[in-house]
Amino acid sequence: MSSPTTEAPRRLLRERQAQVVQGLTDAAIEQIRAGGYSGLTVRNVAARAGVAPATAYTYFASKDHLIAEAFWRRIRALPPLRIDSRRTPVNRVKAALADLTAFLADEPELAAASTTAMLASDPDVKHIRDRVGAEVRRRLELALGDDDGAAILMALELTVGGAMIRAGMGHLDYAELPERVAEVAGLLLERRR
Repeated sequence: MSSPTTEAPRRLLRERQAQVVQGLTDAAIEQIRAGGYSGLTVRNVAARAGVAPATAYTYFASKDHLIAEAFWRRIRALPPLRIDSRRTPVNRVKAALADLTAFLADEPELAAASTTAMLASDPDVKHIRDRVGAEVRRRLELALGDDDGAAILMALELTVGGAMIRAGMGHLDYAELPERVAEVAGLLLERRR
């Protein structure tokens, strides 16, 4: 009997199960690229991945859960964050969000689908939303360093969330996100001094 090898959407998985989940999330991204959020169903993702729909539903409770997991896996695969402490706090905040927003700008269909999916009330999506939020917070905390303040951190988290929603609605380009958040960081840090 093999031991669990990777965290899955709802439980620890053995290697073969992890491969099925990876195949489903890869197929979901392909399906989103082909037809956006509205063109994706768990059934058509299962078909694209070469598994039965019942197998897909074993791992994903809903379409939103599947999309959120695919989104989280892309975020988790980003390069490690490196912060240059010689830079200003505003520039560190901008740099901390650069990889995340570059990925969103490069994958606009996935970014838009994820905006919708991440707002779902599904408890499995909430768990993933919490992971994504924790990663954004971690990046901002590293960027702020000694300039960290709970109120500033919360304001920047709210700014990132709001900016991602605005971009998902088409009112802001994902590529603009680091600059817009850096502007807010500048305003907040300027007032603090």
